[in-house]
Amino acid sequence: MRRMAIAVGVAAILLVGGIVPLGAQQPKLTLPGIPNPGVASYAPEIGKYGGTYVISQISDPRTFNPIVAQDTASTAVTGALFEALVDQDYLTGEIVPGLAESWTVSQDGRTWTFTLREGIKWSDGQPLTTEDVAFSAQAIFTDGVDNSAVDLLTFQDQPLRWRVLDKRRIQFITPRAICPVGIFLRLIGAIDVVPKHKLADALAKGGAEFNRTWGINVNPKELVGTGPFILQSYVPGQRLTLLRNPNYWSVDKRGQRLPYLTRYILLIVPNLEQSRLKFLAGETDFYSARPREFAELKAQERQGSFAVYDGPETFGSEFLVLNQNPAGVGSGGLTPAQLSWFQDVRFRRALNHAIDRNTIVQQVYAGRATPSWSPISVGNKLYVNTNVPQYPYNLDRAQQLLAEAGYRKGADGLLRDAQGNVVEFTLQTNAGNTDREAIGNILRQDFVKLGMRVTFAPEAFPSLVSKLTGSYRWQAIIIGLTGGIEPSSGRNVYLSSGDLHMWRPNQEKPVNEWEAEVDRLFEQAACETDQAKRKTLYARWQQIYSEQAPMMWFSNPKTQPAVRNTIGNIKLGLQGVTGTLETRYYKTVYK
Repeated sequence: MRRMAIAVGVAAILLVGGIVPLGAQQPKLTLPGIPNPGVASYAPEIGKYGGTYVISQISDPRTFNPIVAQDTASTAVTGALFEALVDQDYLTGEIVPGLAESWTVSQDGRTWTFTLREGIKWSDGQPLTTEDVAFSAQAIFTDGVDNSAVDLLTFQDQPLRWRVLDKRRIQFITPRAICPVGIFLRLIGAIDVVPKHKLADALAKGGAEFNRTWGINVNPKELVGTGPFILQSYVPGQRLTLLRNPNYWSVDKRGQRLPYLTRYILLIVPNLEQSRLKFLAGETDFYSARPREFAELKAQERQGSFAVYDGPETFGSEFLVLNQNPAGVGSGGLTPAQLSWFQDVRFRRALNHAIDRNTIVQQVYAGRATPSWSPISVGNKLYVNTNVPQYPYNLDRAQQLLAEAGYRKGADGLLRDAQGNVVEFTLQTNAGNTDREAIGNILRQDFVKLGMRVTFAPEAFPSLVSKLTGSYRWQAIIIGLTGGIEPSSGRNVYLSSGDLHMWRPNQEKPVNEWEAEVDRLFEQAACETDQAKRKTLYARWQQIYSEQAPMMWFSNPKTQPAVRNTIGNIKLGLQGVTGTLETRYYKTVYK
């Protein structure tokens, strides 16, 4: 399971991983030197070797270092190169073995012992050992290393500890002063294991050097992983080419080493429309179709030799967030007046009433979405709270809330605060995501009706992420997050100390009581082994967020993945995921 990442688009429809759950009857299959490989028993078909699988994405990666990657444009690549001790079954959501073949937990629930699969090698032929796992954990907790996993693996300000027992066994120990961590298996998947023999020198020079290491200008030969593919080349703005990893440690049901594909190519395109056109032209094999395209693509299935699936809602979210961070005040960022507005819950609630979610659902998603009032998608039936406060579209109510907070419209039609400042700000999103651009235009039109002066200025996704996670010089942003079954996978977002706590990240202590309560709820949820009790805790968190409106959600779109008919092992899972990369294969025609 991966930590939450900033999403360049609505959903990711292809996963890497998905090994047989513990307790399942596994066939006695082996690989040379690997007596207990992973077995992809979930794949419905035995594939064929060869072929090049091509997809597209609308942004270049920002890094190839999986420890510091925090955006989906980067993790789309690193997810094929690196892996964790455990994985999540894409069909069921269960935690399953990854690099670790098994694990045990002590009676007090605080010490977890993981055993690596014997014989796994890095793509350069060096053996994987628990020293690599320990090094990866060390990197996450090193001062100055930019990452979100540290938020997931720190409990009430106390970090996770670890101890190497031998080359295959490593123990992780949660703090003794707190209760056992009930969702530990989901959190430990946040550690992408990286090779110590390649990165130790960089880490020894400090966090800043490690952050730069394995950047986008790295020689691909230096990138060493345990995933199904290795990076062959990267041409910025054009494509990434990945090759089959001959050392991969997983097999199909007949014992054939995976992956089947020879190459995996990610084309970089300027926008979602170009993604669609390349798919229709036969240049790509997969397209994460937008909801409004579903009917059109369905009518073209036979002629275009592809299938488009009516998938469920994604667990991800898309929302408006306002910058409440004092560190963002200054040139290119916030004015003191803007900071004051954005920190005022009355202002945020007024804006929430000015978001026309029904129009967004119909115009942007062609009705294939559900209005959203909570950080949890309606697709997550396990934890969504459907009884949170809602903000129906009502400009009169928005105007009333603003008036109660001291804002007045002048004769010129412009809204001013009590000090006479015109209410104006810049609204941004990632250029090329036409859905978010359409939402931005809808929001701007309604905010202007309130008398606000709003400039809508999309910009390149990597630049936008840098503002969110680095300079903090931004005002209002439309952005999205990936999501998982367990909300605690978003500790890096929802804890006040979180690195992706976008509106005011990395707080030394909560700046207000509602944030402090959310922190307490997440710490309690991390300790709670009873799912029903966790649901109660998460319901209260959703209630608070809906009341305080630090994020203003739009809707939960459905998924509609389109896959060419020549591609095998397609099986729809959670969030519309169509399968795993290592089991993809070409049925008849090789590229």
